[in-house]
Amino acid sequence: MVNSQRQLSNIFSALADPTRRRILERLSRLGQCRVTALAKPFRMSLPAISRHLRVLEEAKLVHRQKKGREHLITAEPETLKGAQQWIAQYVTYWESRFDAMDEILKRQTRKGSKS
Repeated sequence: MVNSQRQLSNIFSALADPTRRRILERLSRLGQCRVTALAKPFRMSLPAISRHLRVLEEAKLVHRQKKGREHLITAEPETLKGAQQWIAQYVTYWESRFDAMDEILKRQTRKGSKS
C-alpha cells in the first residue's frame, strides 16, 4: 500500500523509465533473480543496471537480498497495488465527469434539433 505522496511520486518516477519497466516485467516472469542474470538481455553495463535497481528499490518496487556475493532481486507487487488503488480513485472520478459531460452534450443536441 502506498503510504505517502512521496512514495507515490517515487513509484511513478521509477515506472517512467522504459528500462525499469522492462526489469519489472522480467522479474514478474522469472521470479527471484540474480542481478547478473537479470542484466543479461540489456545492452548496458552492470553498474547501469544497478543504478536502475537502486531507483526501483527506493520506490519499494523490488527487494534485494544478499547471499554472500550474490544479490537476489524480487519484485514487490504489493507496492504496485497501492499505486493502482490511487489511480482507480481518479479513474472513477473522471469516468463520472465524462458521464456528466456526455449527458450535457445529449441535452444540448436534443435542444438543437428541436429548434
